[in-house]
Amino acid sequence: MRRRFALGLCIFPFEEKFYSDAGVPTKFIGHPLVGHVKPSLDRAAFRAAHHFHPEEPLIAVLPGSRSAELRQHLPVLREACLRIYNAEPRTQFVVAAAHDRSDELAALRQGWGGQLSLRVVANQTYDALAASDAAIVSSGTATVETALLDVPMVVVYRVTPLTALLAKPLVRTKFFSMVNLIAGKRAVPELIQSDFTADRVANEILPLLRTPSLRDAMRSDLAEVRRRLGPPGAVDRAADAILHLIRANQK
Repeated sequence: MRRRFALGLCIFPFEEKFYSDAGVPTKFIGHPLVGHVKPSLDRAAFRAAHHFHPEEPLIAVLPGSRSAELRQHLPVLREACLRIYNAEPRTQFVVAAAHDRSDELAALRQGWGGQLSLRVVANQTYDALAASDAAIVSSGTATVETALLDVPMVVVYRVTPLTALLAKPLVRTKFFSMVNLIAGKRAVPELIQSDFTADRVANEILPLLRTPSLRDAMRSDLAEVRRRLGPPGAVDRAADAILHLIRANQK
């Protein structure tokens, strides 16, 4: 990249240091989602639209978007939600589908147990998050979106054992979730691979539901993550940087 790149436009602050240290010309432009992640419905309107109780706890579940992720995640998430419900029967759940395909929606609706107060929604991820008290989120861009919406979260992820075995020698990072990488610390719990169990998920979520001070502390860390992502306007800054580079080379 040092040989090939005239300029690297970085959307995460840690990328700028990584590439700069390697001699790659870089510029941090901020994350393009900043300023664009906004709900279309407020908390009360979303809850009313989907017949959730206006005051009882609501947990958003974002299981991932790829079919392989759903196969690995859904069985654990279903069991985790049952355990959370058994401990706190007032808890409600909303599963945010990444797509509105009928096959995906059908898979997401199956196997949760009839006693749960649960809805599956499509194309309403930001609304579901904004209406929730906490979230269980598959590691990826969704964690950044959840942080931008100021929702306390537990991050989860699992791949097949073979994939994990092949990837292990290549992994040299202390954290996996983007939120923790940006924060440079364990701002949110992350349950990866063998740590991703129903018990562990429930044991991380229940204190968040029961203890407002824990939610407030996590929100303080999420505020720092948002600050590090930069102000709105990343796309405009990228365009300006590219135009400046083109014009400089034309002289």
